[in-house]
Amino acid sequence: MVAVSGVELDPAPPGLQHEYVTLFNTESIQFLAELVSTFEEEVDRILKLRIARKVQLDLTGDLPGFSSLTAHIRNDPTWTVLTVPERLQNRHVDIGDLAPCHTERFIKALSSTAQGIQVDFDDGNCPTFCNQIKGIYNVHKAVRNQFLGVPPISKAPVFMLRPRAWNMVEHNMMVNGKEVPGPLFDFGLLMFHNGQLLYENKSGPFFYLSKIESHLEARLWNKIFLWSEEKLGLPVGSIKATVLIENILATFEMEEILFELREHSAGLNCGIWDYSASFVNKFGHRPAFLLPDRSKYVNMEKLFLKSYMELLVKTCHRRGALATGGMAALLLPRDRSSSYCQRVMATVSRLKLLEIKAGVDGFMVYDLDFIEPMQKLFQEHTQGPNQLHVLREDVSVTPTDLLTMPAGGVTLHGLKYNIAVGILFIEAWLRGEGHFFYKGQVEDSATAEISRSQVWQWIRHQVKLEDDNRTVTRHLVQSVVQDVKRELKTTAVKFATGKMEHRIDTASTMFLEVVQKYEFPEFITTYLNLDHTFLSSTAHYNRQDTPGLLKNKL
Repeated sequence: MVAVSGVELDPAPPGLQHEYVTLFNTESIQFLAELVSTFEEEVDRILKLRIARKVQLDLTGDLPGFSSLTAHIRNDPTWTVLTVPERLQNRHVDIGDLAPCHTERFIKALSSTAQGIQVDFDDGNCPTFCNQIKGIYNVHKAVRNQFLGVPPISKAPVFMLRPRAWNMVEHNMMVNGKEVPGPLFDFGLLMFHNGQLLYENKSGPFFYLSKIESHLEARLWNKIFLWSEEKLGLPVGSIKATVLIENILATFEMEEILFELREHSAGLNCGIWDYSASFVNKFGHRPAFLLPDRSKYVNMEKLFLKSYMELLVKTCHRRGALATGGMAALLLPRDRSSSYCQRVMATVSRLKLLEIKAGVDGFMVYDLDFIEPMQKLFQEHTQGPNQLHVLREDVSVTPTDLLTMPAGGVTLHGLKYNIAVGILFIEAWLRGEGHFFYKGQVEDSATAEISRSQVWQWIRHQVKLEDDNRTVTRHLVQSVVQDVKRELKTTAVKFATGKMEHRIDTASTMFLEVVQKYEFPEFITTYLNLDHTFLSSTAHYNRQDTPGLLKNKL
């Protein structure tokens, strides 16, 4: 590998020398360096604008709304996004949270009947250097049809490549003396190695864009797409991207986001937990935005979430863009004949039917066994590959609808569940995993965000438990953490190793640090990615230590 001026790149992780040299050649490193040098100042600017917006909201007490400065975009009925390629016309069921470093699951997904795969370097992935290299290399292999026994890339489920969000940095590469933005590292390597081949196979390049907060951030991504298309000799509009609307501020700019990306848009996506956590992020110190127990009082049928989903569908379809829903996190048990299995299937079917009736064009599942039942659900209740014809002109959403928190209180069960998810997420990161299984469903950074956000907010507002009227204080949370930790360690003794018991101790301490902060940490992933404990653990990371039995049994 020839050195490129201004670039410092860490050596290959142990056991990944072949993958490393495949991805990092002189041309790819030069492409990355130019990409970062061209856009790093604009990345810094949008992150500072986020801070400025938060400060402005805090100082004034204002609430977000539909901006008069961009009203001309919303009021112009003539513009639409470009029609998406044929392979994106049907997005009924995608596989979500698929970290491509998990080769076995990645291969199973390639052989599935899903319409697409969310190839995830963000919420469901832990961004160790090992995971990034292995994951990007697996995409490289798949695009070149190098996995035996799976369909060619033109026939396999379409790849929706999800780079990290703007808040993440890549510690293992520096350009001009600075660590590079995580999303540029991921996007640059994925695009350089695979963009042309995906385009030639009419299968991309397609992306998911996480945690966008404003149309200015969408504008930046559009510039990056145009620059990359020119550099790689691809026609303008070759790249398509679905923006995940995961932040309350972005909800008020959905039309503007589509407008900025109108040559490159594959639509918008709505979820539940990152979006709900954004209320705590932006307004968590305000009593009016106290979010009740998510396990009992928060679901997509509540006004603030129902309004958000319906507005997203209406906005997308008005502009010719696809609208997709969130991921079903529940897992089907092995015993398909059990009453519990039937209840899980009924629950997922009911919730996903609500999304279908709202007009979504598709959604995600984690468990591959849900693919065919959910495809059947679409076939039974819709006509054609999508619902672009469902314009939802009956929908009228006000800022109040979007900003009104649901009624409800806090339960001890909800407090314990949030604490357990937060601890287990940190424990997973300490062993290089971005998601884990707990009580019959998959948990990732989105559920970790809402879990730690609620605990922080409940301490801040000293809410009372419905169970016994106790006040949620720091001391109560510390006591419950000890109870949860004992329960988790009991399971660890049964199914795993002493190393996991130590990680649970460490994760519990780190969780308490996060929920007791005076200022709310914006993202748990940013907090962990900059934490010495995590960084030192990844230096000694060994995938063989991963307790697979524990993940399945918790």
